Amino acid sequence: MKIKFDSNLSFQQEAISAIVDIFKGQEVCASNFTVFSPEYLAKNRLLEFTQLGYANKLQLSEAQILENLQKIQLRNGLRPSVKEEVAKENYDFSIEMETGTGKTYVYLRTMMELNKNFGFTKFIIVVPSIPIKEGVYKSLEMTESHLKELYNNINYKYFIYDSSRLNEIRDFATNDQLQIMVINIDAFRRSFENIQDESKQANIIHRYNDKLGYKPLTLIQETKPVVIIDEPQSTISTDLAKRAVKNLNPLFMIRYSATHRDHVNLVFKLDAVDAYNRQLVKQIEVATVSTMDTPDAAYLKLLSVDNRNGISAKVELDIMQGGRLQKRSKQVRKNDDLLQIANRQEYEGFQVYDIYTAQGYEYIEFINGKILKLGEVYGSLDDLQIKRFQIRKTIEEHLEKELLLNPRGIKVLSLFFIDAVKNYRIYDDEGNTQNGIYAKIFEEEYKNTIRKLKYHILFEGIRDLDAEAIQVHNGYFSIDKRTKASNKKEKFEYYKDTSGNTKADEDTFNLIMKDKEKLLSFDSKLRFIFSHSALKEGWDNPNVFQICTLKEAGASEIRRRQEIGRGLRLSVNQDGERVQGFDVNTLTVMASESYEAFVDNLQKEMEEDTGIRFGFLQDHAFSSVVVDIVDNEPEYWGHKNSQALFDFFTLKGYIDTRGKVLDTLREDLREENITFPEEYDKHIQNQIIGILKQVAGKLEIKKNEDRVPISINKEVFLSEDFKSLWDKIKHKTTYAVNFDSQQLIKACASHISKRLVVSRGKLIYKKARIGIGIEGITMHEGETSIGIIDQKVEFLPDIVGYLQNETQLTRRSIVEILRQSGKLELFKINPQKFIEGCIDIINEQMRLHIVDGIVYTRIGDHECYSQELFQNEQLTGYLHSNMLVSSKSPYEHIVYDSHVESDLAREFERNNNVKVYAKLPAWFKIDTPLGTYNPDWAVLFELDGTEKLFFVVESKGTMGYDFLRPAEQGKIACGKQHFHELASSTGSNIRLEHVSNIDDFINAALQNH
Repeated sequence: MKIKFDSNLSFQQEAISAIVDIFKGQEVCASNFTVFSPEYLAKNRLLEFTQLGYANKLQLSEAQILENLQKIQLRNGLRPSVKEEVAKENYDFSIEMETGTGKTYVYLRTMMELNKNFGFTKFIIVVPSIPIKEGVYKSLEMTESHLKELYNNINYKYFIYDSSRLNEIRDFATNDQLQIMVINIDAFRRSFENIQDESKQANIIHRYNDKLGYKPLTLIQETKPVVIIDEPQSTISTDLAKRAVKNLNPLFMIRYSATHRDHVNLVFKLDAVDAYNRQLVKQIEVATVSTMDTPDAAYLKLLSVDNRNGISAKVELDIMQGGRLQKRSKQVRKNDDLLQIANRQEYEGFQVYDIYTAQGYEYIEFINGKILKLGEVYGSLDDLQIKRFQIRKTIEEHLEKELLLNPRGIKVLSLFFIDAVKNYRIYDDEGNTQNGIYAKIFEEEYKNTIRKLKYHILFEGIRDLDAEAIQVHNGYFSIDKRTKASNKKEKFEYYKDTSGNTKADEDTFNLIMKDKEKLLSFDSKLRFIFSHSALKEGWDNPNVFQICTLKEAGASEIRRRQEIGRGLRLSVNQDGERVQGFDVNTLTVMASESYEAFVDNLQKEMEEDTGIRFGFLQDHAFSSVVVDIVDNEPEYWGHKNSQALFDFFTLKGYIDTRGKVLDTLREDLREENITFPEEYDKHIQNQIIGILKQVAGKLEIKKNEDRVPISINKEVFLSEDFKSLWDKIKHKTTYAVNFDSQQLIKACASHISKRLVVSRGKLIYKKARIGIGIEGITMHEGETSIGIIDQKVEFLPDIVGYLQNETQLTRRSIVEILRQSGKLELFKINPQKFIEGCIDIINEQMRLHIVDGIVYTRIGDHECYSQELFQNEQLTGYLHSNMLVSSKSPYEHIVYDSHVESDLAREFERNNNVKVYAKLPAWFKIDTPLGTYNPDWAVLFELDGTEKLFFVVESKGTMGYDFLRPAEQGKIACGKQHFHELASSTGSNIRLEHVSNIDDFINAALQNH
């Protein structure tokens, strides 16, 4: 099966035209040079030699190039170059294209167009690494028939530079037809002039060669090649590399990348936002695996080390707080004891002995001998269980897509990045290969999964499913030939971990590139690919729909953009045709972090790599606004007008001086009230508004100017009605508690027996779909599924000690509760979950028993809340948000916390029976054994114009008292006892009522009447 190429994609045509149009006005021409140098002719006693070389030639002036360049930049909405950036000796242009949008295809087509229009014949593609070199060569092979069909069966030659085949350099120089050379920057970076280490030699390309009659580089220089720089941020990342490329004597250079470090004379831009919004790449879906209710012992992770202000380390550990284990990061130094910090027995022996901060060797050591390297985790869930679950879910995601895509002729591939070859492939003493742990897990999980009934249709006619599990996966690794110890002459091929940039990786890339198209065919059973770091760049396949990274704790992390780049291309069907649309093209990335962290870090990487500034306007953002159409050609607004509008918006307060979008712009966009200079017509305004909406996004706006202070309503505050109400509720009380301990033990044991549920730890699988816009990366949560952890508990903590610390009951009482509950066998399944459940139930029952036995006593007239406190409080609220006008309360506005409070306040204002009321301030508190209690309202209710009833009101939602948490119920019950005491001791009719709405309140008032 051969991949077909679409020659009519508009965005690719735009990128090709952006380069070709720079040379508009150039005639087809070439120049010649003598192939042999004068030194060669003299040495060989030759007067002349007639063989000529062919070179590129450029006739346009700098002014013409600059004029063409600025027109292209204007139509593409880019910052225009200035004269100083365009010099004849340094013509250098940039194309930005997101990974997966056909960057290599575009520059191959661009070379063809430059040859067709201007006669340029010498092209050199400079690449940063072996993977990309092999990838480019494979693209040249795959596109050869397509390009010949497009360009009238053009005759051209392409080759990879090899210092052992210098005759190809001669052919490159002397052939008058199109020549394309692919060369790694390392092949010519080191010349005689820049060698610092005498033990090293200059690259062969810099050495004189008798057969060529030149140094190979000199022959290349004579051709004045057009130099294509692939991934310039890596290829020419050093001054030495930049000098080496300029030493090729290029006619001009074109840089192609998705992640330019320097946007030199940028002429076309298709960034990650554009590619996503135009659905030119796959949609990204992030999947994560997390743990819940794990029966961990002493969890510990080394996050960082620091030697700036004394040597210290930051560790993450489980700290017991309020009966719950909570992961917290703590800074520790030598001799610090984690037992004291975490307040957990499990950390006994984890006293810091040493912290080592040397870069690359960071670790922390404890007195028990445990050593933790940077990023490593101790005592958590068995890492292999998490990896097994990741592999299982990747297989499931793969098969789900097969159900969807196989009928459409699309083969699904999944890619696993692994941390070490040995985890996938191992060898016995005879050099025979065997499955490593990841391969074993994969085959086990694959066999189990494909036997599910829902996947039956995928395996019809396959009798041996076990054999199928073996055939569907394979690994691509770098070869290391070793000699068998028992027979020095016999060699075996082993595989090894490499970086992806070594000579040993050549074979790996030859293999994977040769299989690139084969993998797309249903004829090949291979669907799951395992690779080491060698595939992190330079290779991708359009039908990779799942990427899963399996790595050991502390292993170096593949960057997220680099990772997802392996699967961004749109998929290909069995006819070799690209299939469009997000309904088909979704890439699921199995991340090793939460998807919130993945999205956050992905956005940071995109900003670092591409220069995208999410939520920022640039001063040339409006340059490509179309003013008019003249002779079927658009007339653009231009950079000068765009800069003027940028400055106007800055003065208006829509953006800051850096271009960051401010809330004032978002507010006016929402209100459709954008302010423009008077001379702008509606056609221009509408285009500008469209650009602003893209950048501003859909963020919620909080208006600080709406925040206002709230004044005292003196008429109510000084009234006799309010004074009478306040006098009824202002007194403070103290309480005493008495309860039967045996009844408490019995109740605790009974509730533990009936209600406590303890399960094994869980693995939680979540997915979230990513959206990419100029305002930023957004996340939309999707499905969740759960797996069970099969983990043996090796450490049983002191349950009685834990419960005693968290409940303050005696050890004897704790032991009796546990004995009577009959649930101790659950303790061995998940100790921490059992302890947490017992703490919750015991504390709950203690609260209820305390409330039942509580007695309040009024302290005295001198201990009360003074009415004057209302005048001292600085109360504020937000207009149109959480406040409403009041004529019956001591403040001119009521500040409410919920819709229930808002509705009640409005009813209090409307109801004629309510004479005055107050939203009780936060400082009005009643002491209870469960913590302080702050009721919601105080209300004076009048019947028949004569009888006055006084109420404190609690408004807790619409579900009623029975649906409140026990602690909330307990506090309300204590509040009722408090006000009962005030009513009894002062002879008043004050009482507390729990209501959900005004009808509840009126019914309570009438019942009291």
